[in-house]
Amino acid sequence: MPAYGPGPETNGGRQRGILAATFLILALSTSYLPASVQQRIAWSMRVTILVPFLATQDRLTGAQLNARDVGDLMRQLDSMTALSSTRAVLVEENRDLRELLGLADRAEPSFLPATVLRPGTQGSERFFFVDVGRAHGIYEGAPVVTQDGLVGKILDVREEISSGMDWTHPDFSASAMLQDGSMFGLVENRRGDFREVDRLVFDGTAYNEEALPGTVVLTSGFGGVYPQGIPIGVVDEVEGTQGRWRKSYYLRAMVQPGAVRHVLVTRRPAEADVSALWLADSLQAMEPASGEGRIP
Repeated sequence: MPAYGPGPETNGGRQRGILAATFLILALSTSYLPASVQQRIAWSMRVTILVPFLATQDRLTGAQLNARDVGDLMRQLDSMTALSSTRAVLVEENRDLRELLGLADRAEPSFLPATVLRPGTQGSERFFFVDVGRAHGIYEGAPVVTQDGLVGKILDVREEISSGMDWTHPDFSASAMLQDGSMFGLVENRRGDFREVDRLVFDGTAYNEEALPGTVVLTSGFGGVYPQGIPIGVVDEVEGTQGRWRKSYYLRAMVQPGAVRHVLVTRRPAEADVSALWLADSLQAMEPASGEGRIP
């Protein structure tokens, strides 16, 4: 069997070889020409043969510059977005602080401003620390509030720091009433599958009485823990009934504890009624639009 060897050159391959040799000879010959002649030849090739190649190079260079410019613009946009977000957070926090300080001025000297610290450990989501303690006049059971309403209460007091629980704790309860004093009951926590879906329930109200959606619920002052008049939430919908003698309502809480950073803590037993500390417009902030129907 004959051995396999390289196939015969095709006409196309032979033509490419001749063309390459021709260009090589021209290039070597050009190098011996006078400089002025070389420049004229270079210019002639630039405006004829090399035009499409130069145009392609220009487009590639432009595309690279555009990509670099787009990258710079995207980085600037990201920086501006981050700055805008940070500014929005600061504006919101400054607004909350101004409102809290306004409440502190009205409550002086009953309530003391404090910063909330969260443990950040598994199972401790319903607890918090505040950077005030016995040295500042804080006592166990002291209510903790914001400019919007009730957060929770203090459980343990040390010299310079205290710990407490918010309303999402299963043991939370507060004697409560409607803002006009027409209905009384007990506000408790109803645990959800996640902390974000925990809800408050206004329980123990008379079956034949009815609360309108959006009605503000305040602490009633009964039980000796919370003074009368601290906003807790607004009536949302009926949670359930027991026979024909008791009814309970879901509330929309005035305060979401997980978002709280600054609070006021009672440092001495407050007055019998503190509802005047919360301005009327803040109590109406969560009411539904006019024209909504009554809760069935």
